[in-house]
Amino acid sequence: MADDRSGDSMTRKEAAVALGSFGACLISVFMQMIDVTIVNTALPVVTAELRATRSEQLWVVAGYSLAFACVLLTAARVGAIAGRRRMFLWSAAAFTAASVWCGMSSSATELVIARIVQGVAGAGMAAQTIAIITASFRREHHQYAFAVYGATAGFAGMLGPILGGALITLDPFGLGWHAIFLMNLPLGVLAMALAAGYLRLGPATDRAPLDLRGTVVATAALFLLLFALSDSQQAGWRPSHGMYIAGSVVLGAVFAAHERATRRRGGRALVRLDLFSDRGFAVGSALVMIFFGLFTAFVFTVSILLQDVLRFSALRTGLAMTPFALGAGAGAVLSPISVNRWGIRAPAAGIAVFGGCVLVGVGYLYVESGVVNLPLVVGPVFLAGFGVGVFGVPLQPLMLADLDDRAMGEASGLLPTIEQIGNSVGLAVLSALFFRAHTLSGSMIMLSAIAAAALGLAALTLALPDRARAAASPWSWSTAN
Repeated sequence: MADDRSGDSMTRKEAAVALGSFGACLISVFMQMIDVTIVNTALPVVTAELRATRSEQLWVVAGYSLAFACVLLTAARVGAIAGRRRMFLWSAAAFTAASVWCGMSSSATELVIARIVQGVAGAGMAAQTIAIITASFRREHHQYAFAVYGATAGFAGMLGPILGGALITLDPFGLGWHAIFLMNLPLGVLAMALAAGYLRLGPATDRAPLDLRGTVVATAALFLLLFALSDSQQAGWRPSHGMYIAGSVVLGAVFAAHERATRRRGGRALVRLDLFSDRGFAVGSALVMIFFGLFTAFVFTVSILLQDVLRFSALRTGLAMTPFALGAGAGAVLSPISVNRWGIRAPAAGIAVFGGCVLVGVGYLYVESGVVNLPLVVGPVFLAGFGVGVFGVPLQPLMLADLDDRAMGEASGLLPTIEQIGNSVGLAVLSALFFRAHTLSGSMIMLSAIAAAALGLAALTLALPDRARAAASPWSWSTAN
């Protein structure tokens, strides 16, 4: 479905192929994102049953994100060489198998290893999706497709704690915490079936060899950075962590110089650094990194706060987060209308509302000394989710609006890498204090930091170029035909 064809409506067969391949992408991102946050709710139960140490507890969460982030750039390039369809199918099969392995793990060490494999396979899927969506839909439909894709990712992240609490409490088939991973089996099979039946991208045309030197340097730089941030959470800050981060910065500079030199020679760079010359992509990248860090830290903090500090059951924790998910859904539905009317001020206001509601929550915890009346807090929790929905859904379409189709393909591995770096940085910086304190006061300090960062994010959002509002709205495509 290339964009150079006539503007006539898609045939029924073309629409079925596009929607089928899109469905595979949606299921894959649902699995990837829900596996980040569903573990948080079940973590106390997993820790108790497997007798996991604090280090193993953290690596069950961080191992997945670390592997995911370090492999994305390489997976995107391998997909361009070997074929997006083939790479997606093999990765989906590996992710499904790794999920079953996670669900059958009998020790904390085995679970950590399985989670790392799951993260590598998840990266293989995620690194293809932007390119798949770009190839499957015409240009005028891209905004809509990316908005739905982003909303699905956000919804999965927010659904994770709720679904995790329900599965732990209801204990279907007596599987206990194992069910949170085994649920990926039918989803993975469905994603593979849709991709096998509908994904039609043709053979790979990019025959330039993989830049092995750039791959090694980029992977090493990402690993040093993310390992230092993850390890500092459970071991406390040590001089070695500073050395790791310094080494990561040096390797990052070497990688950037290598990529520029490769481009000058006419070679195929692993990352197109010129993407950052587009103001929307550059500012959007910063927004994405900060937002994903905030969101991951917020979900992780709230789930641990409610269960470990306030002693909520897993089910009650899920119920407490339900208004947040409902609010985010409402915000996602209304975000296209708000962006079309108010431009970038709409997402800026949305994340500011989230930050304000978190501050209200901190004040409530302080006044009530940690005693939470769930019916009383439904309104602020719903409003906080609403703000996240209004902010998160249009962010990716806005930052990709001025890129051509090839540039979007190049962003297929870069954008999720930025997201995962945000996840790791946010969780490390904001949760280090929380894990040392592990008390109500520690939780309140972390939530206050999240709120302050959200308000700063609102100000940064105003630096985005205010695209033509009709172009920014994912619903504008409906009038194109």
